[in-house]
Amino acid sequence: MPIYEQPLCPGDGYMWTPGYWAYSPDGGYYWVPGTWVLAPYTGALWTPGYWGYGDGGLYMWHGGYWGLHIGFYGGVNYGYGYFGRGYEGGYWNHGAFTYNRSINHIDVNRVHNVYEHNVNIENHSRVAFNGGNGGVRAEASPQERIAEHEQHINSVPMQQQHEHAAASNRAQFANVNHGQPAVAATDHAGRQGFQQALAHPANPQAIQAAHGAPAAGRGFQSNQPQSNSRPSTGVQQARPQQQTQPQARPQQQAQPQARPQPQQQARPQQQQARPQAQPQSQSRPAPQGGGDEHHR
Repeated sequence: MPIYEQPLCPGDGYMWTPGYWAYSPDGGYYWVPGTWVLAPYTGALWTPGYWGYGDGGLYMWHGGYWGLHIGFYGGVNYGYGYFGRGYEGGYWNHGAFTYNRSINHIDVNRVHNVYEHNVNIENHSRVAFNGGNGGVRAEASPQERIAEHEQHINSVPMQQQHEHAAASNRAQFANVNHGQPAVAATDHAGRQGFQQALAHPANPQAIQAAHGAPAAGRGFQSNQPQSNSRPSTGVQQARPQQQTQPQARPQQQAQPQARPQPQQQARPQQQQARPQAQPQSQSRPAPQGGGDEHHR
């Protein structure tokens, strides 16, 4: 998992959704930047997707979703509050999301509900997948399994646009950037946010040098990665010298289900709709491109 700097939170009601490696049958793995997304409804929390080793020796993408509780995301340390279990970046309080300044990059002139709580992070791994040869060894807790079967919705249209923008840029593909994507994070989701970040890319080497030991609670807490790549697919690998990657190809990803339209720059508490019907399964391959819960 690449190390990168989290952009400033744009304002109240935005939730951090961490970056991840998605897969294209035409080009292999590509990095979808971490980004801030306006919560689709009051109380919504984002459970990231993850690659998991499944039956038949295949890796499947388990897509992320919005729900009232954080579910299982493979034990993967995505950083910035998603350290393998739950979410330490904040919580909903009387209809407003309150941000942990120890975790998130916050400007108090933009964000008004904040607190500070340092987190003791036990998971220092940067391995980007669960199970198989070299993957994270983690299983869902009973609470995470309950959250998985609660009503929730998949990624919203702005997240889908964000992923498609990443898939359309060759600099995001691992066989081009060798694990250092041109754009690792953006300040808001969608094609426009991606293009703005592409015009002013961060220097990944400088970020890694400066944040090998990030501020308390932020990002990854180790600069000695075990494996910061994806399950092997037979295509050119980002780090071919590593021998701990599984040797199986992920299944082709399915098409996304219908998703609700997001609010336009409004605080999430202004929309009181609850999640729609639960998707049929969160263990199927993700749309193309693709914890004990910490909810108070």
